[in-house]
Amino acid sequence: MGVSELRLRPLRPEDEPAVRAAQAEFGDAFEFAIDLRPDTEWTAYVALIERMHAGVDVPVDRVPGTFLLAEVDGELVGRASVRHVLNDWLLAHGGHIGYGVLPAHRGRGYAREILRQSLVIARAHGVDAALLTADDGNRASIAVIEGAGGRLDPDWPHSDDDPPRRRYWIR
Repeated sequence: MGVSELRLRPLRPEDEPAVRAAQAEFGDAFEFAIDLRPDTEWTAYVALIERMHAGVDVPVDRVPGTFLLAEVDGELVGRASVRHVLNDWLLAHGGHIGYGVLPAHRGRGYAREILRQSLVIARAHGVDAALLTADDGNRASIAVIEGAGGRLDPDWPHSDDDPPRRRYWIR
């Protein structure tokens, strides 16, 4: 299956085993399923993600957003998180779009396609200029963002994050 077969879609009840396995595979290196804890009941988690998308009862430290799984031919290959607005923390450290590709599926162009589709979703939610960040040493993500037209933020010359992060805008 090629990149053109990649589809972003909402969580479903039957996704629990694959999502929990992806979360475990990334460990502390990357939060695959945002706010999913080992003791979180799955239907409650899916309901939380739906409320976040609708902008209803959004926790004070979060923003409305769209969380989607990336699949190819029914197999989970990654995920996307599209924030509809930014809070101060996201403005400094996160951005409008976060994505991840499972290690076994890297190097196939999936990150590029996840970002492309995520930009369409962001624009549908009124985001004209999307902010993205990447760890300074993450050459693959930097290449994906720059390949999508990302330009380094000239007003953000450094990062105090550990590891340091780059900020990009895609218009």
